[in-house]
Amino acid sequence: MTEDVKESFRTRGSSGGSGDAPPAPAALAAKVRTLAPSMTRSVQRVAEAVAGDPAGCAGLTVTGLAELTGTSEATVVRTARLLGYPGYRDLRLALAGLAAQQQSGRAPAITTDIAVDDPIADVVAKLAYDEQQTLADTAAGLDTAQLGAAVGALAGARRTDVYGIGASGLVAQDLTQKLLRIGLIAHAHSDPHLAVTNAVQLRAGDVAIAITHSGSTGDVIEPLRVAFERGATTVAITGRPNSSVTQYADHVLTTSTSRESELRPAAMSSRTSQLLVVDCLFVGVAQRTYEAAAPALAASYEALAHRHRSSPR
Repeated sequence: MTEDVKESFRTRGSSGGSGDAPPAPAALAAKVRTLAPSMTRSVQRVAEAVAGDPAGCAGLTVTGLAELTGTSEATVVRTARLLGYPGYRDLRLALAGLAAQQQSGRAPAITTDIAVDDPIADVVAKLAYDEQQTLADTAAGLDTAQLGAAVGALAGARRTDVYGIGASGLVAQDLTQKLLRIGLIAHAHSDPHLAVTNAVQLRAGDVAIAITHSGSTGDVIEPLRVAFERGATTVAITGRPNSSVTQYADHVLTTSTSRESELRPAAMSSRTSQLLVVDCLFVGVAQRTYEAAAPALAASYEALAHRHRSSPR
């Protein structure tokens, strides 16, 4: 990584410090799920404890929580700050608020663990609850300032390139199809070679978007890096806000996902939250460009309408 890139990354990363407002209580569990894979094991124990039992942990002192999780007071304070709170006292207040919310509207008593012998009705119920929770977590944790900045860049872009591999590649295609329907120039790239050779053509005024749940997919990171170095505005849609892809992203949009299972790995379940972010981007762009977007959308609908009419017998 060049020194210029490192400095840019430090500058962008500094905006997420303790000066930001702490997350709302409803966003706490979502943030824990998002950050957990990148936490140390001791910090993860504290984070999982507060997300799993907010009412119980809200009544504990910093020493009590350290003893409960087998960690230290310093680890508890560090966890609070990592989750976006100035100190442990602020985290306790958020836990109390979250506990109150849960008491007033408790979630269904259902888990998302699907067994191979589950009846199909149970599978439907578990997946439906899982999808709802994933969408709620993503909405709660989405940085609307970053989203607004990405929408502004897309609305005024000369062209937009979107990179994604596998399940994320399907999401990339979904976004480009939406943008094309409102008259914008957009391309989805799932071939890593074509992605890079197209990225070298980008410049200031263009937008490049990388979609990767893990944030470490090299075939997605490389074209985003090239686009970043060419001066394009870059966006990362990822479930790991501290991952490698974010060092080349001007704007980071964080997604959530359900717990991984043997039958449903994160790479598959992450698509739900990615599609929500894509829809938010599209609707935001359509709002900003309404005068041009509405006629273009109507024209594309009319162009295909005859294909949906029943043929005369």
